Amino acid sequence: MNDELKKKQLRNHKLLATGLFVLMAVIFIATTILEKRNPAHWLGYIRAFSEAAMVGALADWFAVTALFHHPLGLKIPHTNLIEKSKEKIGDNLGSFVVSNFLSPQNIRPYIQKLKVSNFLGDWLEKEKNAEALVDNLSEIILDIVKKLENDAVVKFIGNKAKEMSNDLKINEILGNGIEYILQKNDHQKLITHLSSQIKNYVLENHKMVSDRVKKESYRLIPSFVDEKIAEKITSGLSSYFEEVENDPNHSLRKEITLKILDFSKDLKENPKYEAEFNALKDDFLQPEKVQQYAQDIWNSLKKTLIEELSLEESSLKNYVRKNLAEFSENLSTDEKLQHKIDHWIRVTAYKYILRNTNKFGELISETVGNWQGKELSQKLELEVGKDLQYIRINGTLVGGLVGLLIYILGHFFL
Repeated sequence: MNDELKKKQLRNHKLLATGLFVLMAVIFIATTILEKRNPAHWLGYIRAFSEAAMVGALADWFAVTALFHHPLGLKIPHTNLIEKSKEKIGDNLGSFVVSNFLSPQNIRPYIQKLKVSNFLGDWLEKEKNAEALVDNLSEIILDIVKKLENDAVVKFIGNKAKEMSNDLKINEILGNGIEYILQKNDHQKLITHLSSQIKNYVLENHKMVSDRVKKESYRLIPSFVDEKIAEKITSGLSSYFEEVENDPNHSLRKEITLKILDFSKDLKENPKYEAEFNALKDDFLQPEKVQQYAQDIWNSLKKTLIEELSLEESSLKNYVRKNLAEFSENLSTDEKLQHKIDHWIRVTAYKYILRNTNKFGELISETVGNWQGKELSQKLELEVGKDLQYIRINGTLVGGLVGLLIYILGHFFL
């Protein structure tokens, strides 16, 4: 119901109550004149009723009017109560709402009924809603990216890179990385590959081995002997590395593993390596280089983000759409996820409301207190003034009946 309709109803009820008072006044005047000309006993009853009704109507008119205005514009004490007491009304109204509506026992039943997961799942299931969410998020992030100051971002990236590098121990990272590879036994693939390559290299370069043997041999030794030695070396080496290649438990594999493990420990514990890597790091992370790295990183990142967020069918947007669709489906089918989300929302909402109940009261109090007194009076009169006019109507009728009763008692018993 809008204010215009409320004003119309209030005006009509005021006219009704005032009209009833005027009717009683007309009856009183008429019966008083008639009694002087025709002293019929029944006129006394009507006059007594109308007289008392006028008194009751005027008394209740004064009481109702005094709440919102000065009656007849006269600044009579204890009138225009709403306008004069707006601060107190605001405080009391705020306290009333907090005490009676925002108490734990009152809000808990409503909080427990919250099922946001179902609503969210149904909402995201509609393609237009998911698309609107993607578009709005893209616009917001794109606007933020474009408004960011490049120099500030580059400086931030550079500072963070410098802070991270200060505590970065490259030798320990490399050592741990090597140990991780050993634990996963991934280095065995490398040993197998190297063994195969060495075997093939030896077989493919038999002539080179033969020439080397002849070069290192004595002149007195016949060539066929050198050739035989070269053949034995080639055959032996190729066979050995073929064994390493095909035998996962070969002793050479174990020996290589132990050597690599010793190297990883030395890499982490030997101060020499720490100093060498720190020197390399300091050279790599000189201020001008860090600034350039940060500039390149931000330029590349910014360009990519702007392109991805601007294009309608970008890989980033498609990735977000895909995840939203999966999330929506999970919200509809995964009861554990539903319970987890709803429980979190209920607990968060419950704690937030209880933690801020006083702020709700302060909001009501300040809002009412900031209203102009006249404005508050008008607002309240629009809301309850129509019903208060029934007080005037009832006062008129009840006053008339009481006056009639007193007249009857005085006429017959006194």
